[in-house]
Amino acid sequence: MYSIVTISGKQYCVSEGDTIKVSSQDWKVGDRVKLDQVLLTDNGKNIEVGTPKVNGASVTVEILEHNREKKLLIYKKKRRKGYQRKNGHRQGYTLLKVNKLQMASTKKVQKNNSPKVSEKSLPKKKGTE
Repeated sequence: MYSIVTISGKQYCVSEGDTIKVSSQDWKVGDRVKLDQVLLTDNGKNIEVGTPKVNGASVTVEILEHNREKKLLIYKKKRRKGYQRKNGHRQGYTLLKVNKLQMASTKKVQKNNSPKVSEKSLPKKKGTE
């Protein structure tokens, strides 16, 4: 059982109990957040694809921590000119734990038992022969 959910414009494939690392969010540690931007759900028997999202489906996550990645070094150099620049960057992230996947409620569709209506054939066009 899994879902594909959108968080900050990026798509993540999640299952219950998963921990995912997303770009830094403004949520507090320990809070539970309900995400309703679910694009696809699969419960093992059938797959439901949203247009663009699945109505009634949601994913509940718990915020575990806010942290920063390891430092990424950027080094620029132009040969024979004495130009050297060293810079670093640490990207922030939020660690989430998926607690619950709420699937959309399925409704049974009633079939129309009305008699079939045959389409009338269009009159034949006279050719210009």
